[in-house]
Amino acid sequence: MQNNSRKIRGMLAGAVLLAASAALSAAQEVVFNRRALKMVAVQYPSVLKVRGIGGTVKLRVQVNANGTVRDVQVMGGNPILSDCSVKAVKQWLFVASEKDESIEISVVFDPNLK
Repeated sequence: MQNNSRKIRGMLAGAVLLAASAALSAAQEVVFNRRALKMVAVQYPSVLKVRGIGGTVKLRVQVNANGTVRDVQVMGGNPILSDCSVKAVKQWLFVASEKDESIEISVVFDPNLK
């Protein structure tokens, strides 16, 4: 039962985040499965956007039980976009949970979005 409620919360958090990410930056989509209390927008470097350089950055984020980010590891993506993503995600705050957790986050940079 607890596992099902965790999955449902994760899906709801993902849906809320997708809606919120449109307000943060029209040029990106951020996807993950844990509810965030504070999200610093990931900045899309205008030089890369103008040149049509985009892509997906995959991150593994270690979150403390109190919801603070302990560490961010880049799993893949453009190095410049990865640096921008890490810089922002390190400032995020998640809902507290019973234990430390590792979550995966994908940040999509699309130069075609306005």
